[in-house]
Amino acid sequence: MARCVPSVGLFCQLNAFACLLLCYLLYIVLGGVVFTAVEKPVERELRSEVEELRRSFLWENPCVHESRLSELLGKALSAHHSDVAVLKADADERRYDFTSSLYFVIVTLTTMGSDSYTPKSNEAKLFCIFYCTLGIPLTLFLLTLVSKLLLPVVTHSPVYHLHTYWGLPYTRAALIHAALFLVLVLSFLFLLPALLVCAMEPDWSFLDALFFCFVILCTVGQGGNSLGRTWSQTAKETLELLTTCYLLVGLVVIFTLKDTVLQVPQVCAVMRLFFGPQCAELEGVDLSELTLSEDNTEEELQYSQSICTVSSTPLELLSPCSGPPADTDPHRSRTLTPKTT
Repeated sequence: MARCVPSVGLFCQLNAFACLLLCYLLYIVLGGVVFTAVEKPVERELRSEVEELRRSFLWENPCVHESRLSELLGKALSAHHSDVAVLKADADERRYDFTSSLYFVIVTLTTMGSDSYTPKSNEAKLFCIFYCTLGIPLTLFLLTLVSKLLLPVVTHSPVYHLHTYWGLPYTRAALIHAALFLVLVLSFLFLLPALLVCAMEPDWSFLDALFFCFVILCTVGQGGNSLGRTWSQTAKETLELLTTCYLLVGLVVIFTLKDTVLQVPQVCAVMRLFFGPQCAELEGVDLSELTLSEDNTEEELQYSQSICTVSSTPLELLSPCSGPPADTDPHRSRTLTPKTT
């Protein structure tokens, strides 16, 4: 058994990327199994409740034909999926004024998408294709550029301060800074906005608000929840502008956090394990080095003053039988001659 452990470790090192890909596929399958097991009973229960309401309505209103009711519900659901207001409460809702269109543009360029805004006309769909083909790469490039500009201030300076003034080894300073940065991001980008959402939407739980903030910053939509659904039109427009600002700032911070984590020496060593040293930004850190004492790894070379001064005159090669040359100039510094063995 003890002989198998080194062979397994060597096999994982030689096939690191294949093992990572296999683990990722297993992770996807695990997610699908969990969501199926958790959500399937809820879906079945909701479906039975709707069917019971439908049967109760037909029993209490015998003059309504079942086929006509099914046709009405089908058209209403189709209009709702097309973002057309079919209820009287939503009759005054405007979907494509300038503020709503600007919100749609930003959430599309950041690949978040919108649950409420989709182009209806063929012209708008064609324009959206060409517009996003150029806009999405440009947006990602701009966010990455801003993150790179913030990296010296947000990451390099604090790590240098911890390493120089606090005397921490570089590996520990980078790791502590990345951990503190992660805590700040979780607090100010997720927990605090979730509390604000709970204050604005009393019917939402904290988990609903946290999930809303998470799916926005992960650019996967809005999680089926629409913030400010019962608000006035002016309040909704203001909320859309604030949401776009929150999205853009959050993406820049997340990009900066990603670059900060990738500069931690331990992470660089793991990256080289999978992709080789050319993919790591910090050279000279290996997995074996991470187990050493940080005091030993962070020792700086100390240089002492030279014990001799090399003269400007060239050295003369001496034979083993010849003696040292006479020092004719008393002001000339003594020359160290190499000895042959």
